[in-house]
Amino acid sequence: MGVRKRNSANLRKEAKKKIAFAKLNNCPTSPRKMRLIADLIRGMDVERALSELKLNPKEASGRMEKLLLSALANWEAKNEGKRMDEGNLYVSEVKVDSGRMLKRVQPAPQGRAHRIRKRSHHVTLVVDSKNTDNN
Repeated sequence: MGVRKRNSANLRKEAKKKIAFAKLNNCPTSPRKMRLIADLIRGMDVERALSELKLNPKEASGRMEKLLLSALANWEAKNEGKRMDEGNLYVSEVKVDSGRMLKRVQPAPQGRAHRIRKRSHHVTLVVDSKNTDNN
């Protein structure tokens, strides 16, 4: 690895240490279903996003709520002196990427077969405070 590449990798690593995020990998639902929930809470305050997810009837909202709580716990661990109430937190970034796809075959009439693609996805949720005056 070259010096410039190593230096930029170290800078990215240091920047990542300051960000509070949570990841969910290979969640066995379609990415399209999770993107509906992600678009719902992107940019919201944390308290409002938690209440929206709790009241939403979709199955993906339960998983997103759990992921948001994990990101909040990570934020509290990085900012040891602060609580999430006084942090003025919001959901700054939510990314939903497609994960692995399980390919299955379903028998069809007259000796044919249909392909079934069981999709999964990865979700990355980033929580940040609105006042970014980190001392």
